[in-house]
Amino acid sequence: MGSFSIWHWLIVLVIVMLVFGTKKLRNIGSDLGGAVKGFKEGMKEGDATAGSSQQKIAGDGQTIEGEAREKVDKTS
Repeated sequence: MGSFSIWHWLIVLVIVMLVFGTKKLRNIGSDLGGAVKGFKEGMKEGDATAGSSQQKIAGDGQTIEGEAREKVDKTS
């Protein structure tokens, strides 16, 4: 009872192709590829906006770059 050989995987692939058809498998592959591409682009955009709005801190805890804002009390 070990792992499957290459022949087992080829038989499974042929059965899947017979059940679903090559056109449907191609559509599934392109949809999956588009989803992965969109996810990667979203991660890059998220990193770019998060990196520009966060402070950068050195390893010893000193602030290298950042912006301090004064809290204004508007109760008066």
